[in-house]
Amino acid sequence: MKPLLTSLACALAFALPGAAAAKTLKVAVAAEPYPPMYYPSPSGQWQGFEVDLAQAVCKAAKLDCEVTAVAWDGLIPSLNGGHIDMVMASMSITEERRKQIDFSNKYYDVPPLIVSAKEAPVDKSPASFKGKTIGVQVATIHAAYAQKHFAPAGATVKVYQNQDEANSDLVSGRVDATMGDTDAMQTFLKSEGGKACCEARGNPEPDPGVLGQGVGIGLRKGQDALREQLNAAIKSLRDSGEYQRIAQKYFSYDVYGQ
Repeated sequence: MKPLLTSLACALAFALPGAAAAKTLKVAVAAEPYPPMYYPSPSGQWQGFEVDLAQAVCKAAKLDCEVTAVAWDGLIPSLNGGHIDMVMASMSITEERRKQIDFSNKYYDVPPLIVSAKEAPVDKSPASFKGKTIGVQVATIHAAYAQKHFAPAGATVKVYQNQDEANSDLVSGRVDATMGDTDAMQTFLKSEGGKACCEARGNPEPDPGVLGQGVGIGLRKGQDALREQLNAAIKSLRDSGEYQRIAQKYFSYDVYGQ
């Protein structure tokens, strides 16, 4: 893990009308941009679906919050160390992570998407990855899936600190494929480099034990009252249509899932 003190940076506060005059809660996204979920504007302010949703959830829950960025592999240590209070960084709810932290109910759920170089004869089947190299982000469900399913079939799994690095190596031909959340990979495929080099190869075969049960807000264990407060806020946003209004700014499909 990276030293925590070097990770706790890039804070962006937002005002929440009517928020209770209480402790300001730090809601963390990952410091590595992950559009359209979270990414810095030209002025350095964080924006994106999860930033907008964090603001709406905190407002609905009557919480005073600020968004801060922490290196991906420092999120759980920072949370458990009390440096941050919530994680909204596309962190999937998995049994392995539940051993360390708690989660709210899900607030979005999209499958992973495999993307490869156009000339690479791979599909979503593990057998097609024999002799190929797949790039994945460290400490993600995609890395765990690749190690479990593609490595035993003869693939080389190359791990990166962030998805942008994996995408860059795919564009330059240093890996044959990568895998990430569908929304992020579709954003990559629309980029200049993505359009030139790559194609979507489909969603990998389901493995709920590795891929999890959607994305939730990460919380320290024992924060039961806060968890229920956030669950109620997520439900109220869904019931009021505010969630859908936010999502439609970034997606052309139902990002919440079933």
